[in-house]
Amino acid sequence: MPWKTSGTEVSLHPVLFEFGPIQVRFYGLMYVVAIIVASYLIRSEVRRKGIPLVDEEVMNLMLWTVVGGILVARLYYVVFNWGYYSAYPREIPAVWHGGLAIHGGILGGVSAAWLYLRRKKVAFWRMADAVAPSLILGQAFGRFGNFMNGDAHGRPTSMPWGIVFPQESIAGREFPGIPIHPTMLYELVINVAIFCYLWFVMRKREHKDGCIFALYIILYSAGRFFVEHFRADSLMIGPFRAAQVVSAVLILTAGSIMVRKRLWTTV
Repeated sequence: MPWKTSGTEVSLHPVLFEFGPIQVRFYGLMYVVAIIVASYLIRSEVRRKGIPLVDEEVMNLMLWTVVGGILVARLYYVVFNWGYYSAYPREIPAVWHGGLAIHGGILGGVSAAWLYLRRKKVAFWRMADAVAPSLILGQAFGRFGNFMNGDAHGRPTSMPWGIVFPQESIAGREFPGIPIHPTMLYELVINVAIFCYLWFVMRKREHKDGCIFALYIILYSAGRFFVEHFRADSLMIGPFRAAQVVSAVLILTAGSIMVRKRLWTTV
């Protein structure tokens, strides 16, 4: 099918600035911004909820969560693309080239946080509720990094909002001169909307521990399931898109827990 080439052409550069051999890239900068913003919001929620963690412990928790999330997110992506990485093993640690799977990041981050909170004898689900809004906001920052990087991109489209990415980007190399769905921006908007709902609506009343985190899982998974229809670089499980399979499982699991434990009711 011939695609129209009337989409908006964007001029992006993944490197914000260079200082000698040091490059500061938008992709990495967004992680730094996400951590700074999340540290402020999480500390605010910890104080509001009366969770027995001092600021230093909150920062340690975030360090555990970020490191665990990045490691497993990368491992998840590498496993699903082993054909490429087995041939180019030096690319495995090159996260600045893209390739962090969000579902792997959630698994790694949650596991690391659970281990840390268990050591501190802090209720995991209460803390998970405090972290959930910041987590989805951090994912929104990450998607802006994907946009500047030209990865996590969509397939060709004739819609007027299709974007033509620079040919040196990952999206541009796959679809040179062709407008594609800006799926990273789709997900950015969805993630910001979820953050607003969790932060401004759900915090108005105290819910049972685990409610806000379960809603985060359900809402993000539903949004990701939708956006995945337009992705061109999906990880696959046989004929199925891995993110849609995982999202469906997470929606069913979190939804059944909410119903069984009546988490939507206030305390």
